[in-house]
Order: sequence, then structure tokens, then C-alpha cells
Amino acid sequence: AAPHRVPRRDRYRFQLRPHNPDHKTPGAKDLVYLESSPGFCEKNPRLGIPGTHGRACNDTSIGVDGCDLMCCGRGYRTETMLVVERCN
Repeated sequence: AAPHRVPRRDRYRFQLRPHNPDHKTPGAKDLVYLESSPGFCEKNPRLGIPGTHGRACNDTSIGVDGCDLMCCGRGYRTETMLVVERCN
């Protein structure tokens, strides 16, 4: 009789570590990307990426619309605008 192999569940087990040590280690149910995303800060017409130069950002937001992320560490200028609208 031929030998019967039972596959081991942890045969390919390896430890994933985050690129940034301040982030938590991914768990079994976390989605993990093995390839880096393209840079979105600089314009790349070949990939259809417009870049972030000249875009308006929210300097009080910590989200993707925030100046820290959107300006990619280049710094940014703030403008105060007075908008006058007619009321009905």
C-alpha cells in the first residue's frame, strides 16, 4: 500500500510583521497586501494617478482628506477665505 500523507495545517506557517513597528501584527482574518501600492503623491499618467499637488486639503482632519497625508510631507499653505452668500 502506498503511504498516505495527511497535510499539516501549519505547513507553510510564517510570521507576518508590519512594515511600521507601531502597527499591530496582522491576524488570521486580516487582509494583507504583499506588494506595495504605487505612490499617489506624484503624478503618474501611465497609471492614471493625478498626484496631489494643488489639491485642497482639510488641515483639521486626520483622514485621507487631511493635509498631513495628502501633502505627502511636502508642507502646505493655508488660506482663509470669506464666503458671502445671499439668503432667501
